[in-house]
Amino acid sequence: MTRATTASPRSWKTPEISPLVGLFLGLVILLICLVYSVTVGAAEIPLNKILESFITFDNSYEHLVIQTIRLPRSLIAILVGSALAVSGALMQGLTRNPLADPGILGIQSGAAVAVVATIFVFGSTSVNDYTIAAFLGAGTTAILVYFLGSLGRGGATPLNLTVAGAALTAFISSVTTAILIVSQRTLEEIRFWLAGSLAGRDVNIFFQALPFVVVGLGIAFALGRQMTTMSLGEDVAKGLGQQTAWIKIITAISVVLLAGSSVAIAGPIGFIGLVVPHIVKFFIKADYRWILPYSAVFGAILLLVADIAARVLLKPQELPVGVMTALIGAPFFVYLAKSKVKK
Repeated sequence: MTRATTASPRSWKTPEISPLVGLFLGLVILLICLVYSVTVGAAEIPLNKILESFITFDNSYEHLVIQTIRLPRSLIAILVGSALAVSGALMQGLTRNPLADPGILGIQSGAAVAVVATIFVFGSTSVNDYTIAAFLGAGTTAILVYFLGSLGRGGATPLNLTVAGAALTAFISSVTTAILIVSQRTLEEIRFWLAGSLAGRDVNIFFQALPFVVVGLGIAFALGRQMTTMSLGEDVAKGLGQQTAWIKIITAISVVLLAGSSVAIAGPIGFIGLVVPHIVKFFIKADYRWILPYSAVFGAILLLVADIAARVLLKPQELPVGVMTALIGAPFFVYLAKSKVKK
């Protein structure tokens, strides 16, 4: 008589979903959000009109709205959302600071004050000029935050960097406010932009910003393996033969390209770079080869959804999309500050 055998509980394995499958599902969700974004607004546009505008464009009102307003705006939301989320993921991995974000560490404020100063001195210029100014402001602020954070006890700890970023953001915001008080013309030109807005952006702005974001994303994705090692700690990375100084420099270039170009075209939109990497890490724990592309996709989805909400909540009027992202991100920031930041 043979004894029945049962499988050991350890022999059972929970099936794992391939990261490629999750990324594909994210892209499908992004496409659905893109189509929906084009249909909603002050005037509802049927879905079939979207296809007609590409196949048989006839200069009708609906076709013009789709091609010149709704589609460019939605594409810019995807571009900016991806750039901000990836820059936030890079900053969190490099500094091992769960609160790292282009907005919280002052990089967006630095880019914004540089754009405001450019308009104040030179008047209205092209998006390329705004982008260059934003790059300079973002890069300078990043260096200052790291320097000030390194002066505190224990060096550049997550808490020291967060405090330095908050202090510098407060100072930069006061400078920006002073310029706007002095120059009514500058205020009239960019007051909606300062709240973070995608309204009025056309396809030319999209194509002007696209090369900067593509280069920034390309650098970020190429750093996936190195960022995984750096997230374990600088000493561990050095022990594994990583050139940490060069990795920091190249990562900083990517962050400045992504955050600077985003601010130049859409203003300082906060919390995307903070929230999205933490959402992604529920699915991808520590491998930045997947965290970064996932962040790009889900950052685009989050900003697109926030922009849709900004358009429909008070229709026919709309809110700046930066207000919507703050409503999502501010409670999340408080949660992280209480649960994850240590001295």
